[in-house]
Order: sequence, then C-alpha cells, then structure tokens
Amino acid sequence: MTDSRKTHIYFLLDRSGSMASIKSATEEGFAAFIAEQQSGEGECLVSLAQFDSEYEIVFRSLPVSAVPALNLVPRYGTALLDSMGRLIHDAGAELAALSEAQRPGTVIVAIMTDGEENSSTEWTHAAIKAMVEHQTDKYGWQFLYMGADQDAVEVGRSIGVKDEYSVTYTRGKAKDTQEMVGRKVRDYRAAKVTGDAAPMPGFAPSERREAAE
Repeated sequence: MTDSRKTHIYFLLDRSGSMASIKSATEEGFAAFIAEQQSGEGECLVSLAQFDSEYEIVFRSLPVSAVPALNLVPRYGTALLDSMGRLIHDAGAELAALSEAQRPGTVIVAIMTDGEENSSTEWTHAAIKAMVEHQTDKYGWQFLYMGADQDAVEVGRSIGVKDEYSVTYTRGKAKDTQEMVGRKVRDYRAAKVTGDAAPMPGFAPSERREAAE
C-alpha cells in the first residue's frame, strides 16, 4: 500500500518568451504555492521542471521545506507537449523504482503556461491525452492545468485533463492563481492524510471568476 501521508508534486512551468511580462508575478505566485504546501499536513516532495522550446529539470524530489526561490528566465517558444511527455515519463519511472510502501499516496501534476503549444516535435496532442488519462485512471494522479488568456478547459481537454481541473487566468492574476491552486492542493493533501478517498474538488465558479478577472 502507498503512503497516504506522502505527496509528490510535479510542477511544470512555462518560461517561454511571452512570460517576460509576468516574470515577477509568476515567481511570487510560485513562492505562495510552496508556502501553502509548507503549512499543510503530511510529507511533501516537490519536483520542478520548466520549458520553452527546451525542457529543463530545475530540481527533483526536494522536501517542500527546502524548495528554493524561483528565478524565471523567459526565452524562446512553447513546447508544451514534449515537456509534458518528458515529465510524465520521468515521474512514472521515478515512482516505479520505489517500493510500494515508499510511494506517495498522492501524486499531483500542476501545469502552468501563458501560451499554446507551438514548438513540440516528439509528442502529439493525442499521445499526451492518452498518457494523462492512463496515469489518471490507473494510478490516480491528479492533473491541474492553468492557462493564461486562453480557453484552458478546451486546451486541458485536448491533453487529457478533466474539465473541472483546468482554469483560465488573466496575466494579471498569475500570482493569485498559483496561491489559489496552492490552497486547493494543501486542502486535498490534508483530506488524503485523514483517509478521505474523495476526489479533489474541481475549480468552483467563484475561483474561476477570481482567476479570470
């Protein structure tokens, strides 16, 4: 049986050139997201990967108390699909190498971008959608998609993220949206620690309005 007190959060963050205008807000928002997890219950590990036209692991499997400040350096294009493929494949391999008792009972993949796919060469929407749905249905991974100035529900659906777990945010709400998602993840982790098997609540209408204002 997996460890119900343990969570691993995999955060995939867009650092393409268009993120330059919200660099500071995104850095502050990530700090707020991490602060929410530091106040939560149970053990929490965090892995951060960022992407533009390339994919880079910033850090892997750090205790939430040791997560450093984010330094975002925007550049290049948006290879969302290739980056999701790499992250999900690597995370799956990492977790598969652990014994059952060492594996986290909660696995969360949070994706944040301000642009739509324009640079991937290895993965298609269909392939990523199948991969996300497989990890969700077979292993219970929780995917969250935050998309700026786009129909995030539609984009999320195209990559396998359930409608209720995708949210559109305006560029001016980059910090507030990450903080809101951080609270949602913290509360979900607390519920899992107490043995609650209920799914994470989706984004409420009030949360969607707040992010989109």
